[in-house]
Amino acid sequence: MEIISTEQAAELIQDGATIIPGGFGSCGHGDMLTRAIEARFVETGKPEKINLLFASGAGDKSGNGLDRLAYPGLVNQAIGGFWALNPKLTAMGLSGEVKAHNWPQGVVSNLFKEIARGSLGVITQVGINTFADPNIEGGAFTREKSDSLVEELMIKGERYLLYPSQKIDVALLRGTKADEDGNISFEDEVSYMDSLAQAQAAKNSGGIVIVQVKEVVKRKSLNPYYVKIPGFLVDYVVIAEEKDHPQTYGRALAQAGDAAASASETIDLAKSIIVRRGMKVLNEIDGGCVNLGIGIPALIGEQMRLNDDGKFALTIESGVIGGNPESDLSFGASTNPDAMMEQSELFNIYDGGGIAISFLGFAQADQQGNVNVSRFGKRMPGAGGFVNISQSAKNLCFCGTFTTGGLKVAVENGELKILQEGATRKFVDAVEQITFSSSSGNFSNRTVLFITERAVFQLKNCALELIEIAPGINVEDLQTVMDCAFNVSSDLKLMSIEG
Repeated sequence: MEIISTEQAAELIQDGATIIPGGFGSCGHGDMLTRAIEARFVETGKPEKINLLFASGAGDKSGNGLDRLAYPGLVNQAIGGFWALNPKLTAMGLSGEVKAHNWPQGVVSNLFKEIARGSLGVITQVGINTFADPNIEGGAFTREKSDSLVEELMIKGERYLLYPSQKIDVALLRGTKADEDGNISFEDEVSYMDSLAQAQAAKNSGGIVIVQVKEVVKRKSLNPYYVKIPGFLVDYVVIAEEKDHPQTYGRALAQAGDAAASASETIDLAKSIIVRRGMKVLNEIDGGCVNLGIGIPALIGEQMRLNDDGKFALTIESGVIGGNPESDLSFGASTNPDAMMEQSELFNIYDGGGIAISFLGFAQADQQGNVNVSRFGKRMPGAGGFVNISQSAKNLCFCGTFTTGGLKVAVENGELKILQEGATRKFVDAVEQITFSSSSGNFSNRTVLFITERAVFQLKNCALELIEIAPGINVEDLQTVMDCAFNVSSDLKLMSIEG
């Protein structure tokens, strides 16, 4: 292991190199390394046409993380699971300046391990009948099947998708400390993310591993239980100052006194109705692994913690179990977690059906029960872990207001009143992109619900069926603000809207 400067680290990046930039969204990214690559490119025009492979793209929507690499000529291709925190790089992908691909986050996370073990890639049924399917869009930003890198395989009469391995030249990672042998500890990191697998993927591809740390300590002085990347996998170490090594972008802002970083959301009535209905579903489950998306599902998590009886293990896609999950620019971190594991190992639990219940948001849903959260016109947040989770959870609740953009409601004399309708309808004739496909997987043995403030639908035979309606709302009221048809249960019930 050699200690080098950030400038020297940037010099090691060759034209056309394929790079794994570490981190999980707003957490654990080595900003000094991407900052140095940016500075070198601005000054010299080098390196050119590098390729990126990431599960959850590191960034803060304000220019840090991978957006430091968003220059014409710098990035040739980018394959990623979650793009929302990198608006500049995403825009380049949508414009065609970068060959961009959105693959399910859990697939990319496991791809690092497959690259390390020298396999063809990840062979899985995750993504079938969604935008990642090569028969639909193949995960390419262009939406052209010919641009897809994903392949279809038939194994024992069943369809699978092959997400192919990539040869890795450089892994840019970070940890807390390095010892003189290059062992990297993680005692002050919010999670392990994919760091070990990423280091293995680079080394077994014949590439190099560069790690940003806070300090270098003497040989044999690290607690081995904190060491996540062994020294024989590490080629170079860069030492960062404390200000350049925040655990998350959100915590960095909080330390700087940014009130917005820690401001809590006031829960409006519509959301509180949805949260209470979601908690009712949760209380009907015996227990087990729970996954929560961002937005309203995160509010359900708040209620879970207030009523914690030990039945459920709350999980975060970064590999963190339990504790008090953080949100916004600290999503992926948790205060006082119970345990940590590799992100890929948690996705293996997810993919195998290990989620007892998942609460996810939805932006669009159609008559067949397909859901879109990944692409809207010129906005491309990407799927993140949504495809993996929604395709495998035993019980699945899509939670969101019926319309969005200015919705205001009230409860008067026990009835729900719509004071102002939202500007955007969420139940549409056809979703813009299929992130969750109602025709994927076996839904006969699991519950899929759409919970809103004025109605609850269930997925039944690839169609929406109304099973609950709020007092004060009738079926015709719903039809006037929906662009898709639905069935009505013969056992339609009133929905509880008061606490």
